Amino acid sequence: SCAILASVAFSLNDASVKWLSGDYPLHQLILMRSVVALLLTLSIVVPLEGGWSRLRTRRPVMHVLRGCCVVLANLAFFSGIAVIPLAEATAVFFVAPLLVTGFSALFLKERVGLRRWSALAVGFIGVLVIVQPGAVEFRWAILLPIVAAVGYATLHTMTRNMGLTERASTMALYIQLTFIAVCSVMGLVFGSGQFAGTGNPAIDFLLRAWAWPPAEDLAVIVGLGVCSAAGGYLISQAYRLGEAGLVAPFEYGTLVLAVVWGYVIWNELPGTLSALGILLVLGSGIYVAIRETKFGALPGARRISGRR
Repeated sequence: SCAILASVAFSLNDASVKWLSGDYPLHQLILMRSVVALLLTLSIVVPLEGGWSRLRTRRPVMHVLRGCCVVLANLAFFSGIAVIPLAEATAVFFVAPLLVTGFSALFLKERVGLRRWSALAVGFIGVLVIVQPGAVEFRWAILLPIVAAVGYATLHTMTRNMGLTERASTMALYIQLTFIAVCSVMGLVFGSGQFAGTGNPAIDFLLRAWAWPPAEDLAVIVGLGVCSAAGGYLISQAYRLGEAGLVAPFEYGTLVLAVVWGYVIWNELPGTLSALGILLVLGSGIYVAIRETKFGALPGARRISGRR
């Protein structure tokens, strides 16, 4: 149930950002979301995990590096969904755990069998089907979720065993602090809107001038923070309490819900090729998750939802 609720929270987070993408700069939304998430983490999650003393870490550099990678990936992914359908962007991003498996074999010399390599190939074919690089009207924004996926795969490969030594609240705290620091600097540089007005929705979403939201939008932004904090805690609890092989497939509920929200809110339905690609990514990802559990992948090493 924790994994299912986490998938709902993360899918609502993505849909809400897309909903607000035409009116506010991305760095403002992430900054305000992170402040809310940080307050919730400090007031609720930290006490649940044993108090302030549990926040101490011997790996501050890795936490900062992890936070910077998450910030970069967030900026890339959310800039992309301002332009392309939510379901397609989410499906392309979900190639990240497949990349983690490939990177671990190439750089960490972990053993990956033929079946998993075959599943990785199927997943990458699915991404190519969605991206359609040979299309007459190629959508460059579709590359942004790929950048996000590579960023997260690199991050999780470098910090693959952190979940064994660091508490979820500690990792969440450093991520939110990094979000706040980076987006505050971006606000100082781009907040006036002097670099906006390019006519490109993705770039303008990143560089638009700050605007104070009315009450209804402010409520959505607060909801972003709640979803971010709750989703991170719930998925950590899911992996702590259950077997990774049983939990990981439920993370792909975020992809299913992306299709639902895309249709309900924006009347977006994947075309035939995109739907085929989504199914290939979904199937290969679930298969790899189950196989990695069977062969003893490190706990928490391939969590998808750490991106929030």
